[in-house]
Order: sequence, then structure tokens, then C-alpha cells
Amino acid sequence: MIDKLAFVHPDAKIGNNVTIGPWTYIGADVEIGDDCWFSSHVVVKGPTVIGKGNKIFQFASVGEDCQDKKYAGEPTRLIMGDNNIIRESVTIHRGTTQDKGETVIGSNNLFMAYVHIAHDCVVGNNVIMSNNASIAGHVHVGDFAILGGLTGVHQFVHIGAHAFTAGCSLILQDVPPFVMASGQPGIPRGLNSEGMKRRGFSKESQLAVRRAYKTLYRKGLSVEDAVSTVSSETDDEQVKLMMDFVVNSNRGIIR
Repeated sequence: MIDKLAFVHPDAKIGNNVTIGPWTYIGADVEIGDDCWFSSHVVVKGPTVIGKGNKIFQFASVGEDCQDKKYAGEPTRLIMGDNNIIRESVTIHRGTTQDKGETVIGSNNLFMAYVHIAHDCVVGNNVIMSNNASIAGHVHVGDFAILGGLTGVHQFVHIGAHAFTAGCSLILQDVPPFVMASGQPGIPRGLNSEGMKRRGFSKESQLAVRRAYKTLYRKGLSVEDAVSTVSSETDDEQVKLMMDFVVNSNRGIIR
């Protein structure tokens, strides 16, 4: 159902069973999948592709031009998966040609009120970003990560899968998978053990990750020596995920 007070550009592609509330604006080059719900006063601009079953609440701005001063109007994109919940006044910007030209959002994410996702970000699946959490340009956020309210993430930082940041954290370097961070700047505060339990990781993997964390952060080793030591001690898949992230970090990990 499209409210008579909504504006939908004739070039927009709207799927089946889509609800669009009053005073919502759907621009050109926008594609919306089946079963989506848009409240009133939502703005969606393109080029943007939105998957199925997404819920977008009032005053959200999705697919707007980015705030990067280098952006010169190039036709960059926003791509969003399925079943995301985007709460009030969230802002999600399209990419830039300085990166891959795309901002990419996965599926089953919850972005609470006033969240900001800048240009060229890549957000995985099942991510929670609490109120006012903001990620700058080119940030990557892994699956099941949780960003506490008012978390600020510096551009180009990567947040690993299942990582957790406390409220009001300032994240200036990469946060490895499973690691909890807090502070200004954010530093490691332990493992997201509760998250691992809730998501059904085996006790063996939980123990292996705990041992890897101690080697990485508590034995006074260099990052290179810690990775070498951990890799020689276990072939656990979750530990490998953690160590691969550390090895491939461009900004360096929080320490």
C-alpha cells in the first residue's frame, strides 16, 4: 500500500506487499524488494537497492549523497539485504569512487535511532548498532558485532565478527573478532564470552579463543610473535578467524 501523500518516482521499482507511509519520498533509481515497510517521512534516494522484509522508521535517510568533500556527484550505490530494522533518524550514505563505489549492508541488522553509516562502509549480518553509534567512511563491521550507544568508529577501521564495543567508546584501530572494547580510545577489555555462548559456539572453541586472547594481549608478546605462537598451538576455526583478522589488519589492532 502506497499512501496518497507519499511520493514515489515513476522510475522506482517497488516489490509486492510494500507499505509506504505518508510524506515518504522514494527517488529515482531505487529498487525495493517485497514485504518492506516504510513509515512516514522516510527519504530513500538512489541508486539504491533494498532487499526484502526491511522496516524503515520515520525520518530515516537512506541512500543520500555522502558527506565526503571529494564526492562530485558520481552515480555510486547503496546495497541493502533483507530483514533489516532501521529506526528513527538513521542516516546511511552511498559510496564514493575513491573506494568500490558502494555502501553495503547485509541482512537481519538492527540500527537503532540516530545511527550513522557513512560512505563505503560494509556492514555484515546480524549486527546491532545502538542509539547514536556512528561509523565513518570505509569502515567494515563483521557479522554479529554489537556497537554500544554513542560508539564512534574512525574511518577505515575494521570491527571483527562477534566483537563488542561499550557505550561511548572511541575506536581508532581494528577490533579483532570476539574482543570487547571500551574507552576513549578504545582498548581491549576481554572477550565477548556471553555472545559466544548465546550463539552456540562449542566449549572447545570458547576455550581456544580465550587462550588465544591471553597470548595476544597478556603475555607481552609482539603481535607477530603472538600470532605465531597461537597458530602453532591450535587449528580451531574461530581462532583462525581471529588470527587472520589480526594478520590482515591495515590500521593495527587495539592493544
